[in-house]
Amino acid sequence: MSLSRNLLAGLGNSIWSALIGLAVVPLYLKYLGIESYGLIGFFVTTQALLQFLDMGLTPTINREVARCSASGSLAQAGSLLHTLALVYWCMAAAIALLVVAASPLIAGHWLQAKQLSRETIEHAVMLMGLVVACRWPIGLYQGALIGAQRLTVASGISALMTTIGSLGAIAVLAFLSATIQAFFVWQACVGLVYALTMRRAAWRAIGRTQGLHFDVGRLKRVWRFSAGMGGIGLSALVFTQLDKVILSKMLGLEEFGHYMLATVVVSALYVLVTPVFNVAFPRFSALVVTEDLERLTRLYRLGTRMLATVLFPIAMLLAVFAEDLIRIWTGNPGLAASVAPIISLLAIGSALHGVTYLPYALQLAYGMTRLPLTIIAILLLALVPLIVFLALRYGALGGAIAWLVLHMLYIALTAWLTHRHLLKGVRTRWLLQDIGVPLLLSLGAGLIAYFAVQGSGNQVTFRLLAGGMLALAAAAVSFFASPALRAALRDGLRRDLGAPA
Repeated sequence: MSLSRNLLAGLGNSIWSALIGLAVVPLYLKYLGIESYGLIGFFVTTQALLQFLDMGLTPTINREVARCSASGSLAQAGSLLHTLALVYWCMAAAIALLVVAASPLIAGHWLQAKQLSRETIEHAVMLMGLVVACRWPIGLYQGALIGAQRLTVASGISALMTTIGSLGAIAVLAFLSATIQAFFVWQACVGLVYALTMRRAAWRAIGRTQGLHFDVGRLKRVWRFSAGMGGIGLSALVFTQLDKVILSKMLGLEEFGHYMLATVVVSALYVLVTPVFNVAFPRFSALVVTEDLERLTRLYRLGTRMLATVLFPIAMLLAVFAEDLIRIWTGNPGLAASVAPIISLLAIGSALHGVTYLPYALQLAYGMTRLPLTIIAILLLALVPLIVFLALRYGALGGAIAWLVLHMLYIALTAWLTHRHLLKGVRTRWLLQDIGVPLLLSLGAGLIAYFAVQGSGNQVTFRLLAGGMLALAAAAVSFFASPALRAALRDGLRRDLGAPA
């Protein structure tokens, strides 16, 4: 399947899912209130933290299916998928029991609420465990589909289930029961259907043969890569979720809800990042197998420049006009004033984080799990004291400051360590041209927006329109400054080629 079709499918799914997610938040706040929304934020954090139990199996099946596909032996991946699926479904049951057992402790000693009763919180946490368990196997089957380059199928299922989950939840809250318990019951039902649908699609893509059984030998052959990915996953979870864990303990559910609301807004930046990574990782893996270093280098730089060209101007727009956007979105000026500074810092940090996904995909394609693990381990040494100090001093805003500082360090370490080992000789061009040019253009547009537009006293519609035009101008200049990006767009990304930037 062509690179352009996979990319467009993933991008379409991400955009649709982001739009649905943003559209339902004001309705969640209306029917549930900010404290219950804080519980939804805690659920998102809990679901992310439990991903360490994945033990690196999702990227493993992605990589192995991609390698089998490149060598023309896709059916051989079926035995591994069957074996890993058995592990996954057992793990889903264990997760449900674990969360249910921990729910009294979490409700009584971790989460702090003014309006919700302890019993309500405890029941909600129990249901969170059920939702996570029902959704747990989705990642495995989705990884198999992406590895087989069936991103259009995976994206279609994901978009459909996201729509049903979000809009169905609004219907449940509006017409059946406006409670957080009803919300999670609905999400559990949708999650189970989602997992079973993705399972059917994955087996259709790979081709299920008779006589499959649990194969310990298959696990032994991939354990080293899987263990490395598990270590990376655990470290990455600590790196990306520690701020939320600390804040969920230190802050009341209302203020924590503000922080999680800001993260929902900023997550829109990953609309581009996730589909680009999902397309790039299996393609990088295939090019590594065929030892096509020239095409790998061009695709790597092209993907980075494309991400930076779009991510940085959008981040600039969010950072400068966060309060206007939240006020229009929620209709709540007080909420907008509280959340806007958090969004501004998170947006810049997340944009920097986004462009590191391509080096990460490159590292995994070469099977070098130790490299990203080393980068994250170094950052963790600074992360813990930084988050604790800033969160204690500034609360939710401190978490956002820590996020920005850490990702400035992240991109510097990634550029240095990755290109000491892989694609040697491209580090300076990758950092200065593919990232530096879009970043400087976006910073310039942001300064103009802040001083000449935001402080102009004009109507909010005019300010947002002017800010959007500046963002488009920064992206356009960055685009036209890159011959590779122009060539790729002109060819519809049908080939992984293009002149160097």
